[in-house]
Amino acid sequence: MHGTVRLINAVFYGHHGVMEEENHLGGRYEVDVEADLDLADAVASDDLHDTINYEAIYDIVKAQVTEHEYALIERLAGLIVQEVAAAYPALDAVEVTVRKIGPPVGGLADRSEVTLRHEP
Repeated sequence: MHGTVRLINAVFYGHHGVMEEENHLGGRYEVDVEADLDLADAVASDDLHDTINYEAIYDIVKAQVTEHEYALIERLAGLIVQEVAAAYPALDAVEVTVRKIGPPVGGLADRSEVTLRHEP
């Protein structure tokens, strides 16, 4: 029985961007993580060890967003994908979306975002 576990809209304050002001002032980032995997054992056992722990996923995301500085949100998303895939090698796929709120684009824009998907 295959399924998807999602962590939706985890919100953090980070210092990422190409512009110096972004790195100095920081900004709000939202992250979604979607993990596809076989959930048959978790359904049968009701045991956390038979699925992924979304608190552990949250900790991976939090560390990448708040403890590092990257020029591109593509880099940030890619490193989250890699770390989640390494932590859970049995995943069929992992997809990460990173949103930068109020990106500096010379006008009004709610957010910019990138989505990366890894299928081992």
